[in-house]
Amino acid sequence: MNTRTSWHAVLLTLILIAGPAALAQAAPPDWKAVEQALGKPGQLQPGDVFRVGMPRTDLSVTVKGVAVKAGLALGSYAAFKQVGDQAMVMGDLVLLDQEVQAVMTGLFTGGLAVTAVHNHLNEMSPHVMYMHYEGHGDAVQLAKALRQALSASGTPLGGTAAPGATAGPALPTKQVEQVLGRMGRDIGGGVFQVTAPRAETITEMGLPLLPAMGVTTVMNFQDTTDGKAAITGDFVLIDKEVNAVASALRRHDIDVTALHNHGLLDTPRLFYMHFWATGDAVTLAQGLRSALDATNSAKPAGSP
Repeated sequence: MNTRTSWHAVLLTLILIAGPAALAQAAPPDWKAVEQALGKPGQLQPGDVFRVGMPRTDLSVTVKGVAVKAGLALGSYAAFKQVGDQAMVMGDLVLLDQEVQAVMTGLFTGGLAVTAVHNHLNEMSPHVMYMHYEGHGDAVQLAKALRQALSASGTPLGGTAAPGATAGPALPTKQVEQVLGRMGRDIGGGVFQVTAPRAETITEMGLPLLPAMGVTTVMNFQDTTDGKAAITGDFVLIDKEVNAVASALRRHDIDVTALHNHGLLDTPRLFYMHFWATGDAVTLAQGLRSALDATNSAKPAGSP
């Protein structure tokens, strides 16, 4: 039995034998120690998911000549969720081609599993790959193992100065929100983000996979120097939605740049469709809304 499978067995046994009451009595995790181990601050998200962002601010990447800001498409992260006396971590690492194998070896050495390696966008310079991973155990030890693996990359960790304040996106954000029917948020660096979680419950071996763990549709807008917008992100889909969403995106001249899994044992089985386009922000939002309407996404709070 491999490490990943054995941890799933431990967690399931804990749930079945101890029950919800015992899980509730477990000591809260030391998230400050996790931050120290990774060398980056984190934030507690809905569902008690502790998420640490590790953007590749060291890279200067372009897509079709458009300079890509770290918040648009270069955001490595780790999402921790405590279950009983053990933690689960999952996330995505942004890596240059020459960093992939050494980081993968480091993850294996630290007892973590790799669940996907692929592109998200096309025509990138320099070329960037994305590695999805998962691990189970003590949260601080998982963070230490992840940082050790990332030492084989240029990912900025520890001892870095906080970025200076930047102006918000020069985008018609209110109109974008109206078109998409959801509130968005400024995530910094001139990037505006709108998300749409799935309506159904997503699980892995009986454990819930929450939106803050990366299981949600993400639509990012970045203002460009010509007064337009660049968009990218990914739709989280079940099998019967894949072609309907791809067709809707193409009808609105939005490129479909990748289609793949992120996890291995999710239920229902999920597929992630990445996209890219540049143009008028509101027009692009209309194309995304057409695709979003073909998914079983949760309705925003307060909607009929």
